[in-house]
Amino acid sequence: MGNALRSLWNECCKPRPSSPPPPPPPQHDHPLGPHGITPASVGVSALAHDLFNFEISSQVPDGLSQHVVSSRKAQANWYRKLSVAWKDARPPPRTADDAARLVILTLKGHKKQDVEGLLAFYGLPLPHTLVEAAGVPPSWPEGVKFQLHTLPVGPKDVSDGDTINVYVNTAEPRESASVPREVLEAAIERANARAVKNYGRADALHKSIQDAGYRVIDGPNNDGILTRKYRIRLRGIDAPESAMPYGKEAKEALAELVQGKHLTVLAYGEDRYGRCVGDIYCNGIFVQWEREAQSARIGLWASRNPEKPWEWRRDRRNGA
Repeated sequence: MGNALRSLWNECCKPRPSSPPPPPPPQHDHPLGPHGITPASVGVSALAHDLFNFEISSQVPDGLSQHVVSSRKAQANWYRKLSVAWKDARPPPRTADDAARLVILTLKGHKKQDVEGLLAFYGLPLPHTLVEAAGVPPSWPEGVKFQLHTLPVGPKDVSDGDTINVYVNTAEPRESASVPREVLEAAIERANARAVKNYGRADALHKSIQDAGYRVIDGPNNDGILTRKYRIRLRGIDAPESAMPYGKEAKEALAELVQGKHLTVLAYGEDRYGRCVGDIYCNGIFVQWEREAQSARIGLWASRNPEKPWEWRRDRRNGA
């Protein structure tokens, strides 16, 4: 079984015996969380996992009571508040400082011992150690709902000149909080099936993973990486369709920009086809380039009276 999948399983599902807690930061162990892993190394991901697990089980981590003074009922109230705050955060916490600030702000007014105990449980910075966040990082543009950091784009992931399939590692804090348990279990079973060369079973499991919107891809050391698939529609442009003049060229131009590269996507929402509408940046370069092409009168825009993609689709719908 690949190290990446094993790590993900250990952090989310597989039970381990608990061990005596070492000096701070404390060990973090409970039936669904990152058992026996030092929180200082995985504090953000551990908190994200536990918030997700709370949503499906209404259970707080067993070891938390050793570090706070309030009752389990009060603890459940904290996790309920934190779960809502995490989902509403724009952008969601990605660093230990970000996660600590979210906890401190959300639980403002609660007992100081409880807030500090919760932070210590996850190995997150205590209030007096936080550096003021002035100037970092800049806020998202108006309308952005979330941000994605993708794995390298594959050769078959560019559908046309304005649509890309991208894959995001489920170890990312935003993703780790929402991976369905059945997907995680299928990924582990698939790895085990491949280990004994039961490729028929492995393929069937991978199909169930893909049907749920996920995919296991090979990592740099041939480890299996569980990823979530997003279909991205580039915001603000409408490239020629594949059957139109310059449709092939538009697809090839986009592929040349993004293939083999990590992308940053600022997502604004979904279109009527379920695609994520977003702005795409590759190595700091803004990928949407239709306006520049139109101004320079290249490609489709070299024609005096080019057929617009939206007009072409309308004519096909009307039988023209």
